[in-house]
Amino acid sequence: MTVTVIVIMRSTDLLSFALAALVRQKLRGVMLLLAIGISVASVVVMTALGQGAKNFVDNEFAFLGKDLLILLPGKKETTGGLPPITGASARDITLDDMRYLQQQIADIVAAPLIVGTTEASYRARNRQAITLGTSEAFFTTHNLDLIAGQGLPKGAVERAQSVSVIGSDLAAELYPQQSPLGQWLRLDNRRFRVIGVFQSNSSNMGLRLNEAVLIPVASAQALFNTSGLFRLFIQSAGGQSLVRLQQRVIHLMADRHQGVEDITVLRPDALLSTFGDILLTLTLAVAGIGTISLVVAGIMMMNIMLISTHQRASEIGLLKALGADNHTVRAIFLTEAALLSLAGALLGMVCGYLLVALMAWWYPAFPLAVPLWAAVSAFCCAPLVALLFALMPASRAAQKPPVESLRGGAL
Repeated sequence: MTVTVIVIMRSTDLLSFALAALVRQKLRGVMLLLAIGISVASVVVMTALGQGAKNFVDNEFAFLGKDLLILLPGKKETTGGLPPITGASARDITLDDMRYLQQQIADIVAAPLIVGTTEASYRARNRQAITLGTSEAFFTTHNLDLIAGQGLPKGAVERAQSVSVIGSDLAAELYPQQSPLGQWLRLDNRRFRVIGVFQSNSSNMGLRLNEAVLIPVASAQALFNTSGLFRLFIQSAGGQSLVRLQQRVIHLMADRHQGVEDITVLRPDALLSTFGDILLTLTLAVAGIGTISLVVAGIMMMNIMLISTHQRASEIGLLKALGADNHTVRAIFLTEAALLSLAGALLGMVCGYLLVALMAWWYPAFPLAVPLWAAVSAFCCAPLVALLFALMPASRAAQKPPVESLRGGAL
């Protein structure tokens, strides 16, 4: 019991002595505090940017439903073009292809897509609007919310009808202070009756659907004078394996195209996984850059402590003359380094989170977030790095002979 009390008192005295030494040398303490704080804050901010980029990509893909395949015309092996966006195919994907896949594969939802730009006008108001030719299944595959009226008509997709469902932003712009339902909307030289208003809760990979117009796919074929589809979305409705469904679709489409695989089938989950791996690597890279600043702060602490031990030679000599051993002297300097590094790490965490919160407030569209592993690593690594670089100056101070210290000799 007596030994325990002595150890506690020694630890308390050591802590008090280190705090008093830091108070006496305010400038040195503030410099080291800022160096460590800035290093920790940089790690927090950089990893938040990397995690924000990952969250942004996740949100961009959130508009697509689960278990979804995207069919695009063209394949690098058959066209020599850049896959998969700019490839060209000898054959388009058609509505007949969609119906064939629906007949051959059970429990799928297929949504065709034709994209174009038209001049949308109502009375004296007009603007350029993205016009999407599709079917009612598009609401399911892209998680669109119908907020007024009804969706696109169900039934045969080859039937052209002069009806439209418009995005909420476009409705507010063309039909201010009135309901657009039942009103006529002119798209270029054709008129469409507005039967519904929808809303999308994501940015859709930069495509602002809330400013778009949805019309039946057959009407879009007539409007844009095309028979091929820009994309075909296929969603599994029966819980079947997406990989097997992808292979089945490729095989069936190859049979229809005389054995030639001239389409590209994308899985958004595979793309998202690839993006996730890339962005994780990027986050680790920027965290590594922030860690370099911690090492620089540690080198700065080592240099300042070397100067400090030289300036405090008389103090070291007096401690040894009073009976302090090498371990005690070393412990004093390491305690000072530990206190500074902990305070600096805490300051850096607070400043880092404040900066992240400020950036998130300034630009809310970019979902910044500090990964827990990064915050814990930065807070724990800062004291470890500081103690590592403080070990050499502390050891040199401890090994100095008492007489030489009292004379103020160089270390």
